[in-house]
Amino acid sequence: MEQYLIDSNAVSHYLSGLLPDDGMVFLDGVINQIPIISVITQIELLSWKTASSRLVGDFVNDSQVLTITPEVVKICVKIRRERRVKTPDAIIAATAIANNLTLITDNEKDFVNIPNLKVINPKNINSNPGL
Repeated sequence: MEQYLIDSNAVSHYLSGLLPDDGMVFLDGVINQIPIISVITQIELLSWKTASSRLVGDFVNDSQVLTITPEVVKICVKIRRERRVKTPDAIIAATAIANNLTLITDNEKDFVNIPNLKVINPKNINSNPGL
């Protein structure tokens, strides 16, 4: 079964109900498993000052948080040397690659052309492609 690393923008849009129905259903399924986030996403989410801080905190507490391992560092350095990617995004991408996870993000432009990175945008999921 495919597993996913959830980026902070996908969490934000999910918790705010801002995704299309198919994206919400998809993320419901992902989150009903234990959600997986990077330590960078944990930091970003917990840094927000919003009315839904408790909801965000509960989400983080219910998630598996992946830390920066030596393998993640190695992949991150390679990404940074080869691409113009900000360090936090390179760490998130490297975390997904090192753990063989598909990254869920609607910020695809920050992750374009990173070798071995699988990305899915919850805003572009369509369960009825023939429509």
